[in-house]
Amino acid sequence: MCGVRVLVAPDSFTGTLSAAQAAEAIAAGWATEAPDDVLDLAPMSDGGPGFVDAMAASLKIIPRDCVVTGPLGVAVAAQFALDEAAGVAYVESAQAVGLHLIALADRDPRVTTSWGLGELIVEAVKAGASRVVIGVGGTGVCDGGAGLLAALSATAVNQHGADATPMLRGGGIALSEIHQVNLSTPRAAMSGVEIVVASDVDCPLLGPRGAARGFAAQKGAQPEAVDALEVALSTWSTALGAIDVQGKMKQVGVLLGAGAGGGIGAALFALGATRQPGIDYVLAASDVARRAQEADLVITGEGSFDWQSLRGKAVSGVAAAALTAGRPVVVLAGRVEVGRREWAGIGVSGAYSLTDLAGSAELAMSDAPHWLREVAARAARSWSRGLQVRT
Repeated sequence: MCGVRVLVAPDSFTGTLSAAQAAEAIAAGWATEAPDDVLDLAPMSDGGPGFVDAMAASLKIIPRDCVVTGPLGVAVAAQFALDEAAGVAYVESAQAVGLHLIALADRDPRVTTSWGLGELIVEAVKAGASRVVIGVGGTGVCDGGAGLLAALSATAVNQHGADATPMLRGGGIALSEIHQVNLSTPRAAMSGVEIVVASDVDCPLLGPRGAARGFAAQKGAQPEAVDALEVALSTWSTALGAIDVQGKMKQVGVLLGAGAGGGIGAALFALGATRQPGIDYVLAASDVARRAQEADLVITGEGSFDWQSLRGKAVSGVAAAALTAGRPVVVLAGRVEVGRREWAGIGVSGAYSLTDLAGSAELAMSDAPHWLREVAARAARSWSRGLQVRT
């Protein structure tokens, strides 16, 4: 019989594998059990880590290097991709303020800043971009994007009318000191530039699935810090105020995607940005719809297959493409934290966990390439043989 055609389209496994490395590991593991299968590798990103690489590879453009301020105020190397013919720059928040840039012992979203992302946006505009698509995800900050606004020369005052501009760069907890923010200079600087928030989640700024309560713990915040950040972001939301959305004034903080990247979405919306799921850009640029049609099976994956995966992350985007093509899709993940009913609801036909196979999350993460290969081999034993009749 002929081999099965498999589209391998994973996101990164945060902290362990890039999307490209994950795709290679899955392919290697799959090949041990089904060497005759034809594997088509398409590394994904939903706006988080790997967004620039994925877009640059798909559009066949070379990323540009620059140096910006990292989340702890130390210079870091970053890149953006510029499609000169279209005048579109692709920027990635994780390049400037990613969680991976912060040592485990130093992770504290009360003090980290998004300043460097503002610098990265400025570099993209200076390079000639009239449209800046910003992948927002995978950050180590929870400052509501105040830092990036400060990098664009925003100013602020406290409740007494005194200058509070330095607080914009002081991290999430400093937002509680800000009563009003003046965005006239940033808006003038970005005049004529279309900004798109390509976010990995559609969560608002506040609430149980907002920037603080939904994500700050993953960035090193203890429970009391999460509570303090929620209060600070509430103050910040009031300071940002409302914007016109299709003829109606809406508070920036309630907009879907405002909570992305530790609230970076909210700051960008205040500058007039629109939002589109980051995965949509990568799916289109990588021509995944056609490639899924040509496959018999689609494999995707990420570090944690959880509630966030169902709300605009790479897995849900790939699953939607596979569903449209009428192809089964299987998820390989570090952890599977959603039940069968939930993942079946987005078109997933099967889910495999590295943690379950390894015996613990710690062991799975200690050698992620090995365990991802093992999980891929296990999936191949079931799916490749089961689909042979179709080929």
